[in-house]
Amino acid sequence: MTPEPGNPLEVEGVLNPATAWGPDGELYLYPRMVSEGNISRVGRARVIVEDGVPVGVERLGVVLSPDEGWEYGANNAGVEDPRITFVEPLGVHVMTYIAYGPLGPKPALAISEDTVSWRRLGPVRFSYQPELDTDLNLFPNKDIVFFPEAVTGPDGRPALAILHRPMWDLDWLRPGEGAPTPAGIDDTRPAIWIGFVDLEAAQRDHSALTLIENSTMLAGSAYPFEASKVGGGPAPLRVPEGWLMLHHGVTGAETKGFELAYGARYTAGAILLDSDDPRRVIARTSEPLLVPETSDELQGTLGNVVFPTAIEEIGGRRFVFYGMADSKIGVAELTRAGS
Repeated sequence: MTPEPGNPLEVEGVLNPATAWGPDGELYLYPRMVSEGNISRVGRARVIVEDGVPVGVERLGVVLSPDEGWEYGANNAGVEDPRITFVEPLGVHVMTYIAYGPLGPKPALAISEDTVSWRRLGPVRFSYQPELDTDLNLFPNKDIVFFPEAVTGPDGRPALAILHRPMWDLDWLRPGEGAPTPAGIDDTRPAIWIGFVDLEAAQRDHSALTLIENSTMLAGSAYPFEASKVGGGPAPLRVPEGWLMLHHGVTGAETKGFELAYGARYTAGAILLDSDDPRRVIARTSEPLLVPETSDELQGTLGNVVFPTAIEEIGGRRFVFYGMADSKIGVAELTRAGS
């Protein structure tokens, strides 16, 4: 998907999409659409499939705009980088997105039963955890996505797991504040965290999805292609070995702040999590699986970027949808080694 000529809502790019299967059996794409002034909206488009391969889209308008006061900041605004998970125990599609408001990027949720109409549940809140010696709500947070199935939470109760990526930076708001990290965390580079939502509470009232508990660091930078930072990608995929989590690794970027990191390189790797306890990393790739190579990936608003945000199965084949240089949307097939 590329920006539509003459469309003012896409003049600065279409990127980082979510996906969902509609009740009609069609696959829909939910791109981040960027208008002049870096104002982001979430669109909806039907994916056109030919010979079992996604080849284009039919635009169907906008499903989410920055209409709430908390989605507008002084120098930016928008609803950005959606991820959508069909949460099976609830029977609803859950869209996580980033609201760029007065205090920078904050995670928020919306839900839908038909993939057309989306109802905001509001900003995500993190419960206080004394052992962290900090308040996760103080910090910008990105790359939010739910697992599709229930797991056993740290307290032994059925739970819904969610990935998130806090950034230990307050200098942008209060110069000289530094980057305080939680107790026991010495590395200030942004890393992937995992938290949990009580399943029974969410089944009683979907608004409980916004309260994240028992957060802990899951995976930080470990290999050269992740030297600057790491972040989550699509909803984790259940595979025979556990949970397959695609993620992005960044090099050449400052570890503080959340603005565009010009000169950085974004690649995509994979991490395998334990099926019974997704807080446990079983394995991870030491080299990236997807790197910027094409002109669309090397040149754009932020060049040298591949940024995976969705995985879907079409005709028995799995495809990864990803942002290209913060300007366009690409697709790649995901296969097992030797298959």
